Amino acid sequence: MMNVTVAATQCAFSTDLKANVKRVTELVREAASKKAQIVLPSELFEGPYFCREEKDEFFDWARPLEGHPTIAHFQKLADELKVVIPVSFFERDGSHYYNSIAIIDANGANLGVYRKAHIPDGPGYEEKFYFRPGNTGFKAWKTRYGTIGVGICWDQWFPECARAMMLAGADLLFYPTAIGSEPESPELDTKDLWQRAMVGHAVSNVVPVVASNRVGNESGQIFYGHSFISDHRGSKVSEMGRTDEGVITASFDLEVVRRNRASFGFFRDRRPELYSGLSAVTD
Repeated sequence: MMNVTVAATQCAFSTDLKANVKRVTELVREAASKKAQIVLPSELFEGPYFCREEKDEFFDWARPLEGHPTIAHFQKLADELKVVIPVSFFERDGSHYYNSIAIIDANGANLGVYRKAHIPDGPGYEEKFYFRPGNTGFKAWKTRYGTIGVGICWDQWFPECARAMMLAGADLLFYPTAIGSEPESPELDTKDLWQRAMVGHAVSNVVPVVASNRVGNESGQIFYGHSFISDHRGSKVSEMGRTDEGVITASFDLEVVRRNRASFGFFRDRRPELYSGLSAVTD
């Protein structure tokens, strides 16, 4: 057996960076106390979701990877608790800005960075103003407790992202997220669509999926939570509500999952020679 216990955190955030980091730290400790080995905080947890409007003052929130105080803090925490933590941050690289994840292994080592590939642009989610499309490509990270793939929020809607991480060798998929109400369409609730998209990745790739969202009312934009963990059959095995704060966990035997994946034949029966149209640039 190769058992791994994963966790997703969920909470609200304020403009107080120290308080937000402290809250996420408390939740990581809670998850570790529940035997979690890989703990996923939500997207851009250092502050409110600033991308809802275009204001150049928010570029001051970005920091380089090297010497980043929040990443250094979670490196120490990961080493102390012996847990893996994908840490979301607003990255400044020279004159370029990215929505990024640092993959912190259970010994505190930073395994590297993934930069969000798909950048949304719409009312309440004005990310193209702040972030360049990521240039790292999709990756799988060999951590102490298994090989993980991590996409960021809008990435979760793209099956190509999930499949690319699986082809790179991922055993588990993680999606830190900030999603909620649509300012221009208050009647639209995308919670079910959002979950179904990721459950689809679980089924078509035979892989557990972990999604971590935020909650709370941020200047009228209401984040609907519902962080969840799906098994490799697409069943939600743990889920939070719209206003819950806390931690959810689930355990998987990765050897069983791998055997199930092989028996389904999805990767055996792929026909990549017929898929050239998927990479064609269209208007």
